[in-house]
Amino acid sequence: MTSPIDIEGGGASVVVDGALRPAAEGEAVELAGRSPGRLMWLRFRRDRTGVVCAVVVIGYFLVALLAPLLARLPGTDPYTLYGQDPTYADKPVLDEFGLPLGYLGGVSGAHWFGVEPQYGRDLYAMLLYGMRTSLYMALGITVLLMLSGVVIGLIGGYFGGRTDYWLGRGTDFFLSFPQQLFFIAFMPVVTSFFVDPREETPTYFRAVAMLIVLWLLGWMGMARLVRSTVLSLREREFVEAAKVSGASPWWIVRKEILPNVVTPILVQFTYQLPSTILSIAFLSFAGVGFVEPTPDWGRLFAAGARYAEQDPAFMFFPGVALVVFVLCFNLLGDSVRDAFDPKSGR
Repeated sequence: MTSPIDIEGGGASVVVDGALRPAAEGEAVELAGRSPGRLMWLRFRRDRTGVVCAVVVIGYFLVALLAPLLARLPGTDPYTLYGQDPTYADKPVLDEFGLPLGYLGGVSGAHWFGVEPQYGRDLYAMLLYGMRTSLYMALGITVLLMLSGVVIGLIGGYFGGRTDYWLGRGTDFFLSFPQQLFFIAFMPVVTSFFVDPREETPTYFRAVAMLIVLWLLGWMGMARLVRSTVLSLREREFVEAAKVSGASPWWIVRKEILPNVVTPILVQFTYQLPSTILSIAFLSFAGVGFVEPTPDWGRLFAAGARYAEQDPAFMFFPGVALVVFVLCFNLLGDSVRDAFDPKSGR
């Protein structure tokens, strides 16, 4: 079934049974307009790299969501010390020096990615649970700082004047803080106020502390991007026409300006999420994020750095998983940007 055509880049494209193809010479077609969202979706579907990366990214989130179920397949969990627990004495996974038995860090039918030196914890289960911790923690932080940046950028860009001035000075103030170094110094101060130094800091407390700090020190880039876009939009003819017609500022921002800043917001989101994951991993690597026994991507790298000489294979699977995710998410961001902007020339 042939549907109306789209005009893109000077040529005609016909949608046939849901697929977009160039119109044949002399082919009778019916001209019809399509929404920007529909055109964006059609362009994105033609980008094979973007589609593959989208599938990979969605797969990561599904794997993280189903981590407890997937860890049961080989019958392991991330907390059991298989090298020290007497229950598993008849199935040794470590030698007398505390190193994994077998090849590639102790890969076997029971331990698909090998085991951790000294303790014998299952790396496959630790990676699944670590992905769940990092991905969903980063997703919550990214959504929060995106919302904050969009609201502040819209208010400052549209109203201008003193409002924009003071919001701008506040943004500059928060930009003056080195995010990761500030957090390293911030965690001991907070824990001394709310947690007994003789007790271990609860995992939920560390998660809340990371969320607050990464949110407070991460919204400024989004705010500046939205503000610069709104500054150019508020002088456009359709905004002036809405003002003349008596529309309220809230209506203009919601109906006229916000739909036109969706593109940079989505593109920035695709770049911000992997950056947030790396920030969380760095904090855990530095010892001020998640700690034992909470599984986390950054903590796996910290452990891998300790075991690098005795068991270099311990870093292989977590490293490959992180590189693939960050690479695919960045390529997905490029594809989304190109889908919204067909004149990008890529």
